[in-house]
Amino acid sequence: MATHDIFMPALSSTMTEGKIVEWLKQPGDKVGRGESVLVVESDKADMDVESFQDGYLAAVLMPAGSTAPVGETIGLIVETEAEIADAQAKAPSSPSQSAPAPATSPEPAPPAEAQVPSATTPKAPAPKAPAPSAAISTAPVVNDGRIIASPRAKKLATQLGVDLATVRGTGPHGRIQAEDVQQAGGQPVSVPRVAEGTTAAATGAPAPASGSAPAAPPGNSFGRPGETVPFNTLQGAVNRNMEASLAVPCFRVGYTITTDKLDAFYKQVKSKGVTMTALLAKAVAVTLSRHPQVNAATTSAGMAYPSDINVAVAVAMEDGGLITPVLRGADRIDLYELSRQWKDLVKRSRSKQLQPEEYSTGTFTLSNLGMFGVDRFDAILPPGTGAILAVAASRPTVVADKSGSISVKPQMQVNLTADHRVIYGADGAAFLKDLAELIETRPESLTL
Repeated sequence: MATHDIFMPALSSTMTEGKIVEWLKQPGDKVGRGESVLVVESDKADMDVESFQDGYLAAVLMPAGSTAPVGETIGLIVETEAEIADAQAKAPSSPSQSAPAPATSPEPAPPAEAQVPSATTPKAPAPKAPAPSAAISTAPVVNDGRIIASPRAKKLATQLGVDLATVRGTGPHGRIQAEDVQQAGGQPVSVPRVAEGTTAAATGAPAPASGSAPAAPPGNSFGRPGETVPFNTLQGAVNRNMEASLAVPCFRVGYTITTDKLDAFYKQVKSKGVTMTALLAKAVAVTLSRHPQVNAATTSAGMAYPSDINVAVAVAMEDGGLITPVLRGADRIDLYELSRQWKDLVKRSRSKQLQPEEYSTGTFTLSNLGMFGVDRFDAILPPGTGAILAVAASRPTVVADKSGSISVKPQMQVNLTADHRVIYGADGAAFLKDLAELIETRPESLTL
């Protein structure tokens, strides 16, 4: 009998363990080479895991919702249907083991089991809990008659009283997204917040019944007062990165930038689809091209100078945690194309569809809390990079020029956090001075 182990795959260079979101195949199901068998949540994305060989899924050793280290066996595949029973008998005892599922069933199958390693492709979050009561036979289905919806979509459906069977999914493979539920419930679609450490909450959810505990904001992983909520996979990855940052000897330096010309230029290009985030990222990237030391990072071999300028921008996830989509080669890309790329990255980050290289290849990080009115803050340096720039809000400020004349001008505070092993104070100061000069005197050059 030929039995093949299904291992927990390494979906990114930083992944040490993965959470099984959903088994797309059940014990007894036929599996083709390259066919998706399960969905695994890595540190910052949900990915399809495909089979390396043809055969039958014989046993699921770890059910959906379980977490396993990379390389651990989580399921078994056999070559022929006749070998299934023998493989199940020899498999380690597991609550996930079950007989082959019938071809049809009037009820939704439980949140999957069974898994397989392999090539991966991004996938929107799969369901972790049964959908609200609905006529499954009339629902938009993807897998064996089960409604496929993201966890946040399910929460919203419950809170808004929306029957998922009546919702048409716009996500990958027809998967129902939170926006689909919001639209079906007549609620405004929430807009992603591009900022560090802040979570966007959907609006318009019905108020809790009198005397009941207030419900947690829909779409996030935060609990109610008095509860303890475990970290999800993304939050755990962020925690590990922040702890690693404590070992880096950092220094911080700030600069005040007058933004009247930047504000005026932004008004001109906003109607063409340019976002302030893309504008700031472009300004940072252009300045970094003249200061390669600030784009460098410390490695075990010494100081590494990347060949590209990849600006990562901190984005708060709606279910808690933080991700940093990367604008690669931002110094060379047209401002309008950069804005289009940024909008696409943010949209796909919300549904956890980013490829690992789209959030783990930044050479410099930008964190913008200015949109929330924050007038100054310091950012924590992400591991593997040399510097991060914290951008605060632009505010009317009373200033005096060299002649002593008083006027009111919009100004913003930017603070650079840098790894002192590769970047020195003079490097950081020169970078900020040139960035300020670009923003204050010739922001229109960013379109060139």
